[in-house]
Amino acid sequence: MTEKVSNNLSRTFQTKLVLPQDTNHMGTIFGGVVLAHIDEIAGITAMRHCKSTVVTASMDTVNFVSSAVVGDILFLEASVISTGRTSMEVYVKVETENLKTGQRTLTTNAITTMVAIDENKKSIPVLGIIPETEEEKRLFAKAAERKKRRLSIQE
Repeated sequence: MTEKVSNNLSRTFQTKLVLPQDTNHMGTIFGGVVLAHIDEIAGITAMRHCKSTVVTASMDTVNFVSSAVVGDILFLEASVISTGRTSMEVYVKVETENLKTGQRTLTTNAITTMVAIDENKKSIPVLGIIPETEEEKRLFAKAAERKKRRLSIQE
């Protein structure tokens, strides 16, 4: 499909509380818990964009920048940053807010690839995207490089 839609229609926000069961023996959040949150919001964001079910094709860029501890609030923001014929790259940013200080810190960012599917689990075309923020424009400009890297890993 050549039609494109505003990225504002493909942006999602979530808030999560870090609980004791989310943490490891050092008292910081398990990376796997963060990855699950990222996969969930990326899927929701992609589904909103394509108005269909999606599956995760890859999670090829994940950067754990800092950690979160029990009682921190996680703020997740996701947006579709590029599209292929049936796939969508979704950028997810995770920040933590300390309740006592109000300070927000980047904890993790990631780029996932989601594929739109129909009720028969066959891939279906998706609309293109118009990046809106400077960050989205920068990420959109490098989409071809990321796709080439993903494909080279599969060889």
